Amino acid sequence: MKTYELTYLIPPDISEGELKTLQEKINSFIQEEKGILTKMNSPIKKRLFSPIKRRSQAYITTLNFHLEPEKLTNLEKKLKSENQILRYLILVKQLPKKVEIPTKIPKKVIRPKPKVELKEIEKKLEEILGE
Repeated sequence: MKTYELTYLIPPDISEGELKTLQEKINSFIQEEKGILTKMNSPIKKRLFSPIKRRSQAYITTLNFHLEPEKLTNLEKKLKSENQILRYLILVKQLPKKVEIPTKIPKKVIRPKPKVELKEIEKKLEEILGE
């Protein structure tokens, strides 16, 4: 089973009772296809960026569910047949990838620099000054 996210727009002029029955109808579409609802957000009335079917506002609702990929086409047919849905979008939800964090941080190894003796420095100075 894959995890999906369904977002759909509903006309703003329907009553609250019709809104709830439409939500239940969409939930039953998913359950008829043996899907499992995991999260459902309540509808929020939003102003649309561009009009959809001559409407400048709509209720937007998002829900998450698990469903077999083969049954997604049947669900889409049912959503298309529903007249009160202005638009809908179904996305495949990606599970967050686990990042492995190293448990032990390697320590910096400080290597001692070789000590330069005073005689060597004097030799080099004489070579430079002697030339």
